[in-house]
Amino acid sequence: MNARFRMTGRTPIELVLDCKATLGEGVCWDAGRQLLYWVDIPEGTVHVFDPATGENRSRAVGQPVGAAVPTKSGKLLVAMHHGFALLDTGTEELKPLLDPEEDKPDNRFNDGKCDPAGRFWAGTMQLKAERGAGALYRLDADLTVHMMVEGVSVSNGLAWSPELDRMYYIDSPRREVTVFDYDHESGDITNPRAVVRLSPDEGHPDGMTIDETGMLWVAHYGGGCLSRWDPANGERIDTIPMPVRRVTDCVFGGRDLDILYVSTARNKLTEDELEQQPAAGGLFALKPGVRGIAAPPFGA
Repeated sequence: MNARFRMTGRTPIELVLDCKATLGEGVCWDAGRQLLYWVDIPEGTVHVFDPATGENRSRAVGQPVGAAVPTKSGKLLVAMHHGFALLDTGTEELKPLLDPEEDKPDNRFNDGKCDPAGRFWAGTMQLKAERGAGALYRLDADLTVHMMVEGVSVSNGLAWSPELDRMYYIDSPRREVTVFDYDHESGDITNPRAVVRLSPDEGHPDGMTIDETGMLWVAHYGGGCLSRWDPANGERIDTIPMPVRRVTDCVFGGRDLDILYVSTARNKLTEDELEQQPAAGGLFALKPGVRGIAAPPFGA
């Protein structure tokens, strides 16, 4: 069922999938197939949504799953509780690859994305969000894995600048966006510094994407909105209120990359809160008037 939530002076926000996800996350646009991948983390399901038909296909992977991205082979690379695996969406075969934190059974993978060179970045967190227990990893096309950031609490949003010289990263409890100098050829990152900061009453920064002008879009978990920022000076450009409080991730999609898809959650909401937010856990879409940047498949 589709529904529209109109805002004064803005393009409508559309509920494109009333899926009532417990914790919808990891939205990823496949520009080649014109499909949207997303996950419901605690339910351990990977979803394939076709905006053209409204069809949403699901595959349970048997453990919490934080992200899924397309690969050159046509399969999905998924980051789960127990490491990386390949998922064939046709046969539904799941092939485990490797687990860089096999010695940490209470850690699981959270959000992840491919960088402009086709390397997969994904971070971990402890199941009870213990501070500093996780890390950010980079998985290269040859399946070698590198720890890139340690001491992470809740690894979340990632984005790369259009100029291919900066990487942006969110460790949610820090309530900030960190920028690194990024070497596109090697995948190395250096010189971390904060470029965006949120106040406690704005919720936690969660997923993130970037538009073709280099502006960052941040989902506010518990803050009920999306915000757009200029990372050059840390200034907020815009705030887009959402009809639900737990906004988890966003990505540009569509043939022209002009549609912003937004995932949300309904976990830990009371019955009263769910009654006030009936679309919580749904997948939303809006046209913010700017285009995004297509991400390559893993291994590109």
